[in-house]
Amino acid sequence: MATKRRSALREADKLDEVSIEPFLAFGNGKELFVKGRVISPYKQSRPRSKNNWLRNVLAAVRRYSVVTLPGLKVRISLGESEWEVETDQDGVFEAMIPEPNERIDQVTFQLEPIPRTRVKNGFLEIQRFFSERGVISDIDDTVLISHSTDIGKKLWLSVSKNAYTRRPLPGVSAFYERLTRRGEFPLFYVSSSDWSLFDLIRDFLRYRNIPQGPILLKDQHINLKNIWKSGGGGHYHKLEKLRLLFNMFPAMRWTLIGDSGQHDPEIYHEISNEFPGRVLAVFIRVVNPSKQEDRIKQRLEKYPEFFFVENTEEAIDIAEKQNLF
Repeated sequence: MATKRRSALREADKLDEVSIEPFLAFGNGKELFVKGRVISPYKQSRPRSKNNWLRNVLAAVRRYSVVTLPGLKVRISLGESEWEVETDQDGVFEAMIPEPNERIDQVTFQLEPIPRTRVKNGFLEIQRFFSERGVISDIDDTVLISHSTDIGKKLWLSVSKNAYTRRPLPGVSAFYERLTRRGEFPLFYVSSSDWSLFDLIRDFLRYRNIPQGPILLKDQHINLKNIWKSGGGGHYHKLEKLRLLFNMFPAMRWTLIGDSGQHDPEIYHEISNEFPGRVLAVFIRVVNPSKQEDRIKQRLEKYPEFFFVENTEEAIDIAEKQNLF
């Protein structure tokens, strides 16, 4: 362990600056889930809708050129209470910590000192949720047009476009506004995109006026050598994220939204079986009709909470009939 620590500090010491990039801080009043990563910072000008594909590709190169730093200690402070965690092999850290009796609205993250290296620490405002209902949505081809079933198209879109030039699925903003009753119910996003796309997804949601919410992505470091894997691989990490949310908010009943291209139907079916009575409705957008998708649809349509739709208008019509608004 001591050897691993020394190695981690030597790697960090080679950099001029190291930065904590905080991602999540949400709680239920009793416990708080926090997540972030430690990376070499990168300079990124704010994207613009007028940027051409070359500018966007260069921005993607900078995004995926960051160095992630494993084995470093991060101190998490909540009021007068502190916890220490260590970054994993991808530079990611997370913790579930008890909330103090007094209400604290901000959590801070501080990296251990590194000789000759500037350290940029971070903080997040805490989100707390207490409602009886919630919404969980996939992102690719559910909110954001991604062509996830075509690796080449998906990769080109992810590097040649930015937060202001990527296109949403028509009608998604209005649909989610109604499902969340304009913020009364929380909305969580669970996706197989990697954490390097966190800022792009966040800015995209803001720019397109799509309701905000915690974004839970895949714990896999993507760099320039393996960028083609972005959004690929297994998708059952989503099941872990769903279990986290279902267990953390035991009084909530959920509406789940996804597409047929990345195993969302099977994953949502499994979570529905694990937590009987907790799923109000499942909306699956049919991406690319095929024999395999037809088999999945025929198998799951017998469950009253599953609805396979071709567009948002169809989903809205069903949601109205199910009294979800």
